[in-house]
Amino acid sequence: MNFPKIDIDHWALISGENRHRPAPDTFWIPPLENRQELKFGDAAKLIFEIEAEDECGQVSREYERMWVVVSEVRPQYFIGRLTNTPMVCNENSRFYLMQDVEVPFLLENVIDIDRPPKAYLDALFSELPKKTWPR
Repeated sequence: MNFPKIDIDHWALISGENRHRPAPDTFWIPPLENRQELKFGDAAKLIFEIEAEDECGQVSREYERMWVVVSEVRPQYFIGRLTNTPMVCNENSRFYLMQDVEVPFLLENVIDIDRPPKAYLDALFSELPKKTWPR
């Protein structure tokens, strides 16, 4: 599995574990046991690093916390479907990140966990994702 790289894909995921380690009192993440129990339909919050270009052509790196819903559980990683379009991305652009695309992630990337309502999950999984991440 190739995970996104900022210099190639213009986005990547940040390690929640690396952020938590130096500041456990101010940067909480779910316990490892909870993250290991992620299953189909669970929501995981991740931190995305996104390379964005403004209207003047200046490139900057932005960080955004967003939810993905787990659609696949693999032995070493997960695939989730992004629940929204990042603020710095245009839904009409050719950029990969937008609502309902596949995102591969690791346990270390998870900074929060939730369980969406059944009706939301039924609607989400009634259709294929807009874009699939290469396996």
